[in-house]
Amino acid sequence: MSVVERRNHPDKGKWGLPGGFVDKQRDQNLVDTVLRKLKEKTGVVPPYVEQLQSFGNAERDKRGWSITICYTSLISYQSCGPHVDTVSDAAWVPVQDVERLDLAFDHDEIIKLARERLRQKALYSIVPGYALPDKFTFSELQNLHEALIGKPLQKKSFRRRIEAANLLEDTGEKRTNKGPAATLYRLKKNSSSFTFNRNLED
Repeated sequence: MSVVERRNHPDKGKWGLPGGFVDKQRDQNLVDTVLRKLKEKTGVVPPYVEQLQSFGNAERDKRGWSITICYTSLISYQSCGPHVDTVSDAAWVPVQDVERLDLAFDHDEIIKLARERLRQKALYSIVPGYALPDKFTFSELQNLHEALIGKPLQKKSFRRRIEAANLLEDTGEKRTNKGPAATLYRLKKNSSSFTFNRNLED
């Protein structure tokens, strides 16, 4: 997860989620703003973004009424790696470590909501796959779903349902660096819009 150290008051010196304001001359829509600010603050452009929720009240910011439209994004750590040391005020930290940070505003609540949304996505969609490298194995996809859901999934059932939904493309390549050769897949276009008619844990 990416967090950014605040350089201005209020909550100067605390860590928070990357954010910013709409540029009416440059941004045609909210997603343009999200991608532009992520690029500016973290150095990366994620392959997947989704609106999470709007947050607004008179207490969340010491300066008064504040409204934030929050988005979640997914990108593989391998894609983030080259940028980790190039952005001075941003840090990539494991989700479990974020809980120990003194976060600005109500960002701890936003992160909890985003984590639960992603857990739910892992139950009924293949959206978590956007957090994997462009090419991945079936085992890597299943391991990611299991980590998010918090329980093991039956291997044959998981594979059968993913294949039946026709969400993956065989790259024709194999990974042979450890153990038996494993087929490498990538997500098909528009895979993020597919939802299973029952949870993958069933």
